[in-house]
Amino acid sequence: MKKISDILLELNSFVPTDLAEVENFRIKLLGKKGIIKEFSELLKTLPQEEKKEFGQSLNLLREATNEKLNYFKSLLDVQSDHLEQIIDFTKPSIENEPGSRHPISLVKNQIVEIFSRIGFTVSEGPEIEDDWHNFSALNFPPEHPARDMQDTFFIEKNPDFSLRTHTSSVQVRMMENSKPPIRTISPGRVFRNEAVSARAHCIFHQIEGLYIDKNVSFADLKQVLLYFAKEFFGESTQIRLRPSYFPFTEPSFEMDVYWGLKTEVDHRITKGTGWLEILGCGMVDPEVLKNCNIDPSVYSGFAFGMGIERTTMLRYQIGDLRMFFENDVRFLKQFSASTM
Repeated sequence: MKKISDILLELNSFVPTDLAEVENFRIKLLGKKGIIKEFSELLKTLPQEEKKEFGQSLNLLREATNEKLNYFKSLLDVQSDHLEQIIDFTKPSIENEPGSRHPISLVKNQIVEIFSRIGFTVSEGPEIEDDWHNFSALNFPPEHPARDMQDTFFIEKNPDFSLRTHTSSVQVRMMENSKPPIRTISPGRVFRNEAVSARAHCIFHQIEGLYIDKNVSFADLKQVLLYFAKEFFGESTQIRLRPSYFPFTEPSFEMDVYWGLKTEVDHRITKGTGWLEILGCGMVDPEVLKNCNIDPSVYSGFAFGMGIERTTMLRYQIGDLRMFFENDVRFLKQFSASTM
């Protein structure tokens, strides 16, 4: 059995954090089966000459216990009442700010939604691609000078593999594994060994489209691109197609939209012409169809591709492409679905 002096030391060190601890400590010392009750029973058995000193110590312990417990009970009662006045305990413990979508995701999702209305499905493929799907099947043979158009990140241990330089590799896989008609768009990240600047980056996003069927003509291509431009930029949007070159399409074109010359910014981004390049496109080269086991005498098709970063910069008037990759919360929280 503990001594009264031990209980006094325990009492002096007692610092409760809530009323429940105060009550438990009261029961431990003052309850019907508490320590002080045990000391009172012991007092009855002591010799007469020891009872006086022991009784005084016991009374001191009882008074100190009551004083200590009453002090903490009143203190914690006040704190509890104060908390109830200033805190609504029915509310969530932490109020989290609502998040926002990345501007690249916002624009990509809108483009996907526009093309889905006319029957285009979404297809995806690996970001590490073999030479056949990234180059050779698209009319990029090993000695072809067009390979110099794209600076590639090759895998050091196996140069036959590289980080894909365009999402056209997904289109090759679709043509190999599907039977026409094929109508798909392929959004995703691509990688090129370029210096990072306000207008270029070694990582960026593309979205490419492919349509293969019988009797597909250039008129179909133009109509689909005009539909997209009007849905994305506005009903009054004008487009123009300029001859260009891509190894996997013939004929090939660059598509411009008329941006206008209303402001100084318009003059700068369109170089004073009012027209802004948006995407590349063309009719799928028959050799590409053959490489993918599609008979070019029966089927024809068109393809197009655009950089999502460029389109996003135009949409939100963002002047530095690097901002998309810096994860600066001050930049990101400006965007939400309502900003589209």
